[in-house]
Amino acid sequence: MDRRTFLSALVSAPAAAQAPRPRPVLCIFSKHMAQFGWDELGAQARRLGFGGVDLTVRPKGHVLPERVTDDLPRAVDAIRKHGLEVPMITTDLKDASDPAARPTFAAMQKLGIRLCKPGYWRYERGVPAEQTLRECRRKLEGLLALGREYGVTAGLHNHSGSYVGCAVWDYRELLAQVKPEEAGFYFDPGHAVIEGGLYNWRVSLDVVLPRMKMAAIKDFEWEKRGGRWQVAWKPLGEGMVPWRDVFRGFAQAGFAGPLSLHTEYPGGDELPSIAKDLEFMRRQVEAAYGA
Repeated sequence: MDRRTFLSALVSAPAAAQAPRPRPVLCIFSKHMAQFGWDELGAQARRLGFGGVDLTVRPKGHVLPERVTDDLPRAVDAIRKHGLEVPMITTDLKDASDPAARPTFAAMQKLGIRLCKPGYWRYERGVPAEQTLRECRRKLEGLLALGREYGVTAGLHNHSGSYVGCAVWDYRELLAQVKPEEAGFYFDPGHAVIEGGLYNWRVSLDVVLPRMKMAAIKDFEWEKRGGRWQVAWKPLGEGMVPWRDVFRGFAQAGFAGPLSLHTEYPGGDELPSIAKDLEFMRRQVEAAYGA
C-alpha cells in the first residue's frame, strides 16, 4: 500500500473508539448517613448508586479514633461487602502527637486506604498569619513524616472562614516542598466560591488541579439573616457554584479520585435528598467526562 492509499484509508475509515476517561469515584460523606451502622451504611449507599464511602474516623464519627485499630477494619469490611470502595477517610488529625495518628495510618495501610483528610488549623485574632502558618507547617510535617511510613497521602481541605486554607495559597505555600505522593489538595468548590465568588474560585481551581487528591461537592447561596449576609447550604444546582466549569476543569485535568458528596442543608441527610444530589453529580460527571 502506497502512502496516498494509506492516508485515504485513514480519512475514510470510522474514527477509532477512544478509550474512556478514567472517572471519579462518587462517594457519600458518611457524616450524612450517621443514622446507619456500618452494614446499613454500605447497603443504603449501594442502593442509591454510590461507588464509595468517605468514612468518618473522628470523634462522633462512624469509627471512633480510640477504636480505630479494631473498628476500622470491621467498618470497611462491612461497606466493601456491598461492592463499594472506601478510597478515603475523614479524620480530625492535626498533629502526629495525636494518640490516634499512628494507629489510624497503620490501619489504613493494612486496608489499602491511601487518602486521608486531616483536621483543620485556624487563624486567631491577634496572632500574625505568618506565625500561624509556621506552626501549621511544623504540625503538617510531623503528620506527613508519619504518613510516609504507612503510604498515606493527605488531602488538605479548603474551608471558608477563619481556617487555614480558606485561601488555597495557604496550602500551596505549605505544600511547596512536599512530594505530591505525600500530600495534595482536597478541593471544595463550594468553600472556594464563598471565599472568591467572582474569579478567585477559578484561580483556586487552577492552583489545586495539578495535585488534587479528592473533592468535596456541595452548593450554597448567600442569604440575609438577622441583618447579616450568611452562607445557606443548598441542594446541588440550586446555589452559586458554577458546576459546569468546575467539572470541566476536573475532566481536563484527568482527575479520577473520590468526589465526596456533602449535603449540609436542612433535610440533606434524608435519603431522597441524597439521591437527588447524587443524580446531579452523576450528570455533571457524564457531561464533563463523556457519557
